[in-house]
Amino acid sequence: MEDQQATLRNAMTRLDLTRDSFADRLGVSRRALDSWLLPATSGEHRRMPGVVAKLLAGLPEAPPVAAGAPGELRARFTKRGKPHLLSVAQFDRETVEALLRVAEAMEPIARRRKVTRVLEGAVLGNLFFEPSTRTRVSFGAAFCRLGGSVCDTTGFTFSSMVKGESIADTSRVMSGYVDAIVVRHPEQGSVAEFARHTHLPVINGGDGTGEHPTQALLDLYTIRREFERLGKSVDGARVAMVGDLRHGRTVHSLIRLLSLYRGLTFRLVAPPSLEMPPALVEAAAAAGHKVEQVATLADGLRNADVLYATRIQKERMSGEALEAYPADFRIDRRALATLCSPDTVVMHPLPRDGSAGANDLSTDLDDDPRLAIFRQTDNGIPVRMAVFAVLLGVEHLVGRDLRDAPWISPARLGPGDAPFHRLA
Repeated sequence: MEDQQATLRNAMTRLDLTRDSFADRLGVSRRALDSWLLPATSGEHRRMPGVVAKLLAGLPEAPPVAAGAPGELRARFTKRGKPHLLSVAQFDRETVEALLRVAEAMEPIARRRKVTRVLEGAVLGNLFFEPSTRTRVSFGAAFCRLGGSVCDTTGFTFSSMVKGESIADTSRVMSGYVDAIVVRHPEQGSVAEFARHTHLPVINGGDGTGEHPTQALLDLYTIRREFERLGKSVDGARVAMVGDLRHGRTVHSLIRLLSLYRGLTFRLVAPPSLEMPPALVEAAAAAGHKVEQVATLADGLRNADVLYATRIQKERMSGEALEAYPADFRIDRRALATLCSPDTVVMHPLPRDGSAGANDLSTDLDDDPRLAIFRQTDNGIPVRMAVFAVLLGVEHLVGRDLRDAPWISPARLGPGDAPFHRLA
């Protein structure tokens, strides 16, 4: 139908997406989208499903992501002269959604179809004072995909801090070498201290049991994309957070970020002594959300739209607390079949403990399409690209600086990936 074609084309224009990225946004194959765009007289024309029409009707009426003066979005969530990202408390709903629209514009680059060099010549200092694989490499890859280069350091042993150098001195010294800095540190508040001593962008890559703001951003981005595919809205969602909620900085940031939306139900599933900090529970309730603290999976997972599991933070727990962690917190195929709906989105910030009998997210779920953990990690690239582009003031240049990627990439990255999770 002509109306169907116009609806699809208008949506692509409104979101400033290519056909490939638009198909990915809808969670369908490029071939299916092409069949919907054909004239009704074509023998290969297909009517799009009703759920897709419903999804299109709910897409945002947003201007192109690069609208506005350079630096305008950065100014909305940072202080003058301090272009840092330290906490999700810097965002309101409008601003975080604007940042995630920039992330959507980064999708063709993150999915290896396009290349940009807007940060050519810029250098990232990746300073990780505690172990990391995913976060450190994800930040580095995001910066490189914008054309920059990366200098890495990991652990106190390999830093001058082992010699007694202060955070202030380290911050100022690094500022003479690089153009942006990511810091992970085991002590809460240490990254903010690092940021006080530089005018370069500083991004909090995790500070002790404090916050992990870019993880929360990519988690929200993942929830939004999964919900778009399922025809759901973040407003009114039922979110179950499971595991070590006391020490998990990812859930600390995520509950604050999701609280910007309306009418959510949070079910906080944790054993005694590992509950969510009271201040975060009170803040979510004060924002108008329903917060239920429960001690069993059976009470927490019922009708959940999102199941967000976390690992035991062994490095932040005493032996006594670790021994008390109950075995029935294991989330496996049987638990999902018994307690969750067919469209529950299952997430985890990783790493998970995949050893036999571990009380974590089981590997027997790896072929379940509800398991979004690898879609979640993949989403870290466009989100962190967006953070770098906005903090360094180049988000408006990306669309003018794209060329086709010359190398060959697979359509799917992993053999167990869901059919709708594709690069091309």
